[in-house]
Order: sequence, then C-alpha cells, then structure tokens
Amino acid sequence: MSDLPPDVEALSSVTDADSADIERLLGQLSTTAMFDQGRLATIVSHDATELLVVREGGRIVGAATLVIFPLPSGLRGHVEDVVVDETMRGKGIARALLLRMTELAAARGLRTLDLTSRPSRESALRLYESVGFVRRETTVLRFTPDTPR
Repeated sequence: MSDLPPDVEALSSVTDADSADIERLLGQLSTTAMFDQGRLATIVSHDATELLVVREGGRIVGAATLVIFPLPSGLRGHVEDVVVDETMRGKGIARALLLRMTELAAARGLRTLDLTSRPSRESALRLYESVGFVRRETTVLRFTPDTPR
C-alpha cells in the first residue's frame, strides 16, 4: 500500500471472490461467527446497512458494517464487524474505514454513531478515540434467543 490513505468502497454487489475474502476476514474477527453468503448479499442490498471495504491488489483486506436505523429519539447508527486482515494491520485501513463511517454519519444527519469493543482491546480503543469516538459510562446487556433460561 502507498502512503496515501486507503480507498474505502461501499459494496453494492458481492462477487464470489468478495465472499471468499469476507469469509476469511470473518474468521479473523470471531471464532464463533458463521459465514452466510445469503446474509452477505442481504447486507449489501439492504437500505439500513452498508458494507464498507478496503482492497489491496483486488482482494478485500479490511471491512466494517455501518447500520443506520430510525428511532423516536432520532436517526442513529452503529458500527459493526470492523476487521482488517492480520497481514495488513498497521497500514491505516481500520482508520480509513472508521473515518468514512463518521463522514457518512455526519452527511446523513445521524444523532449518534456508536460502537462497542472489549476493554482488553486497548489499541483498538485508542484508534476509535483518535477518530472521534468517546467512551461512555454504560453497561451493555445482551439477550441471545437460543440461550436456555
């Protein structure tokens, strides 16, 4: 990659090669995530989601998903599944993806753009803060429908 910031592209369709790249990245993001090509196609065609990617040599080497949703309190956004190929880290790819998301948030009039990260991911947290995200005093709770109660 050059010294220029990486180009960020919003996928509007998904090729077989794109699917393979996203599946590879998803495996680096989470050991429990299950890749689904149909879901990937839905993401790129859905009005509420944008799959932003960075390519190197035609291959997708970084990706992040922007989710935008209307609420009674205003138009909100959430950043999901930020991942950069382990061989490409430290080259500004995640920063480029996040900066593009903040630009989209401002351009679309979002009241807020949120993301979550584990406290142990200190370098990721520093990156998020460096592009304008601010830590909030909050507790994140999750309900998983498959969990027995």
